[in-house]
Amino acid sequence: MKINETKLAGLFVITNDLMGDSRGSFARFFCDREFFPVIGDRRIVQINHSFTRAIGSLRGLHFQIPPNAEMKMVRCLKGKVFDVVLDLRKESPTFLQWHAEILSPESNKVIIIPEGFAHGFQVLEENSELLYLHTAHYEKNAEAGIRFDDPAHSIKWPLPLSDISERDKNHPNIDKNWQGLIF
Repeated sequence: MKINETKLAGLFVITNDLMGDSRGSFARFFCDREFFPVIGDRRIVQINHSFTRAIGSLRGLHFQIPPNAEMKMVRCLKGKVFDVVLDLRKESPTFLQWHAEILSPESNKVIIIPEGFAHGFQVLEENSELLYLHTAHYEKNAEAGIRFDDPAHSIKWPLPLSDISERDKNHPNIDKNWQGLIF
C-alpha cells in the first residue's frame, strides 16, 4: 500500500497493492492498522454505495457540517469517475483549492477526504459505482453543498456537464460573506 498526501494538507490518495494470478486479483480495501497513519482513531460507522448511469453526470459538491462533519474514503468499484475534493477550511493555506483523481477499479485507488472538504464527481464511463466509508452517520440537517460551477473554485470538469440533480444545481456559491461553515 502506498499512502500519498496531496497538495491539500490532510487529503490522501492510497493505492492498494493488487495481487493477481490466472484466476483474477485480490486487493485489501480497508485495514484499520494500515490506514491508521491517515485516519487515526476514527472509526467507520457507515458504508454507502452510489450508482450513476450516464457519462457526464455530476454529483456534488457535498459535505456535512459540524458537529456531523465526516471523513470519507471513496473507491470506484465499476466504471470510471473524475473525483474532486475542495478545501473548505477557511484558515487553510489551500482554502478553495481543489484536487482531482481519476478513480476506477484499475487505478486501485482510495481517496481519503477529511472533515472540512467538499466532495463530488463526474462520471466518465456509464454505470459507474462508488463505495464510500464514513466516519460519521448521515444527518439530514447537517447536509450541505457548494455549487459545482462556482467561479470561486473554478473546477475544470473534463466533460460537458449533464444530468445534475436539482439539489446540486441549487447549492450556493461561495461569496465574500461565507464563513467557512465553521471548519
